[in-house]
Amino acid sequence: MRRFPSTVSVRRLWLTATGVVACLATSTLHAETWVITDQAHPISGKADRHILLDAPRHIEAELAASLPADPKRAENIARGRLSQGGADLQRRIAAAYQGVTDAWSLGITSIPAIVVDQRYVIYGEPDVARAVARIEQHRRAQP
Repeated sequence: MRRFPSTVSVRRLWLTATGVVACLATSTLHAETWVITDQAHPISGKADRHILLDAPRHIEAELAASLPADPKRAENIARGRLSQGGADLQRRIAAAYQGVTDAWSLGITSIPAIVVDQRYVIYGEPDVARAVARIEQHRRAQP
């Protein structure tokens, strides 16, 4: 008499296999990639987040452009520029400084840096895809 596996056993095996595949796939698919650089070190490729460490300086330079030498007049003009920029300018300033803070908190020591999952860092590689490939190669070698 030939015996067939029960429906419960087949379902359990299928669910287990699906779970393992899902776990393996999400480790690669949901890897968050950050680029940390400045305008002097361009990067090619796509990332989830681009942090330009010189962004605060450039925003400040925009606000300070052509200000008069008289401190009172300069202050009034700067205040006007800040209010004209509105919420968009405030978001740009906040995002610029948050990026610098995040890079500092990760301990980034040089640029360009490609960061995956806020854990793995490749320095000096201007190509995001190559940096991510190197990180994935390391992750496979270090289970």
